[in-house]
Amino acid sequence: MTVKVLVVDDSGFFRRRVKEILEADPRIEVVGTATNGQEAVEQTLALHPDVITMDYEMPVMDGITAVRQIMQRQPTPVVMFSSLTYEGARVSLDALDAGAADYLPKNFEDISRNPDKVRQLLCDRVHALARSNRRSLGFSAPPAATPPSTAGYATSAAAVATPAARAPARPLSAPAQPAAEPPRRSAAPRKRSYKLVAIGTSTGGPVALQKVLTQLPADFPAPLLLIQHMPGTFTKAFAERLDRLCRITVREAEDGDTLRPGLALLAPGGKQMMLDSRGVIRILPGDERLNYKPSVDVTFGSAAKVLQNQVLGIILTGMGADGREGARMLKQAGSSIWAQDEASCVIYGMPMAVAKANLADGIYDLDEIGRYLAELG
Repeated sequence: MTVKVLVVDDSGFFRRRVKEILEADPRIEVVGTATNGQEAVEQTLALHPDVITMDYEMPVMDGITAVRQIMQRQPTPVVMFSSLTYEGARVSLDALDAGAADYLPKNFEDISRNPDKVRQLLCDRVHALARSNRRSLGFSAPPAATPPSTAGYATSAAAVATPAARAPARPLSAPAQPAAEPPRRSAAPRKRSYKLVAIGTSTGGPVALQKVLTQLPADFPAPLLLIQHMPGTFTKAFAERLDRLCRITVREAEDGDTLRPGLALLAPGGKQMMLDSRGVIRILPGDERLNYKPSVDVTFGSAAKVLQNQVLGIILTGMGADGREGARMLKQAGSSIWAQDEASCVIYGMPMAVAKANLADGIYDLDEIGRYLAELG
């Protein structure tokens, strides 16, 4: 089946390059282009694309506002392009809040120097989102707001730099649930204590992690390690956002950190997070032989070696199979594994890999995962 894509960007160069990259794949058809957010909304209603690629800073109507309107009027998977900067991370999180399904770095150098790599990344992402669970992509987006200016984004970034003195961040919109309650795949887990909860995720993960972690009480009895596939410039901003929204403490992990109850450590993008033999966090350079940095397999594997049967590993929505081998190591050590069910995933890839390998002790809806975790206390 051919995937129909709408390309939205005010840069003529970027529109042409994205169109060329996508149309090099015979399974993708670019059905239209738009130069601003207002055109994007109009083209979406007229062309009914399967996937939209969207810039965020455009005249007439910015990308964030356009995503909100599209989600209200014609919910469609949107991939947001943003810069590889701290502010770009803020914009990407705002895009997810508005209802975007995923984001990609807007890196002109990569397009020029590594066209094959960019082509594979973008086309793979488009195909995955075209096959994605549309019910999970039907975000309940907030009402459309006045289009913010570039200066407004800068002000927003400054406003959240000091959490204690600022208003809380607006939560990322969680995936809308089906009208009927989804069938429960597994019975409620048996209550037991763990010395560590480790959660791995990729596409759709920022929303899923937020939905799970905001259900946990401040006195949650176990430490948490979070592995989200994300660029290095994004993880600090994401950890700060989660920390403002959650009752537990969330921050980006640093080398030498120690585990403590109620503290969630987010693996830095572009690096690997491991536990050493003393249970101390080690942040290591990303191995070029590994596809994912951070890798769920690496963190899960080190936790299995150190904590044996005292870990709860959880695999949430995401492309690929990262986490399957780490989950296997945890299971072999006697630990427990939960996986998100297909109905509540944006991309049923990582959880499916774990489920098909018969490694999951429980397969749960996203709401159930947060609730069952909260009940561990």
